[in-house]
Amino acid sequence: MTIVWDDPVNLMHYVTYVFQKLFGYSKAKATDLMMKVHSEGKAVVSSGSRDKMEADVRRLHAAGLWATMQRDDT
Repeated sequence: MTIVWDDPVNLMHYVTYVFQKLFGYSKAKATDLMMKVHSEGKAVVSSGSRDKMEADVRRLHAAGLWATMQRDDT
């Protein structure tokens, strides 16, 4: 899964915009994820194959967000 972490740099509306643009999320879903990042320090924004997660992390980094991959062991 791909995790986005809170940072002191990016504004909340920009993070919401990035989630909408990169993942095609609705404004409501993107806002919910952004608020989770803001209030809990992180949020899972995508999941899937390792190749897809690596690509998602690269795209998030290119947009200036702090993102990492983590295995979903649930």
